Amino acid sequence: MAFRVRGVVQLVSVFSRPIRPSSTLSHRIKVTTFPRQCSCLIWRSFHTSSSFNSSYEDVPNSEWQKKLTPEQFYVCREKGTEEPFTGMYYSHYEEGVYKCVCCESELFSSKTKYDSHSGWPSFYAVYGSKGNDESETNVMRRSDNTYGMRRTEVFCKQCNSHLGHVFNDGPPPTGQRFCINSISLDFEAKEMSE
Repeated sequence: MAFRVRGVVQLVSVFSRPIRPSSTLSHRIKVTTFPRQCSCLIWRSFHTSSSFNSSYEDVPNSEWQKKLTPEQFYVCREKGTEEPFTGMYYSHYEEGVYKCVCCESELFSSKTKYDSHSGWPSFYAVYGSKGNDESETNVMRRSDNTYGMRRTEVFCKQCNSHLGHVFNDGPPPTGQRFCINSISLDFEAKEMSE
């Protein structure tokens, strides 16, 4: 299982014997083992490139099923949708940041949340975006043509978790409506500066 902690990638496994990293990765990985009674191994990546992101691509579905509730797994990993007007963040107006439930990446600010009456939490901008520039954010977009509709899916850039969809019927200043499943989010309360 991979966890991103302050820019350091940690792969944690439970084994009774040490595991050796592959030779192709050994120049980037420091292996730390603990006493046998701990039975765990942590691989820490010390890659220095600023473009390096932790990779969740190799995390098997069995690990996601252990971390997430069945409902979270269905929405985040299988691209499901929660029922409208049922999500815990639909009528939530506390000040803070909405994060990815899978990897805790910051996704949306309470400052950009609004009531679109769609049944899902709606935001007009992504956390950290500069106008319509989302290149420095944790949200990506891709075409979604499922169910005979043409939509744009939004997903977490760090762990590929399905978040919801974005539409071009939102309020100013962006004109966008990020329609997000509550179940794909965590919330961290904090004061937001202007």
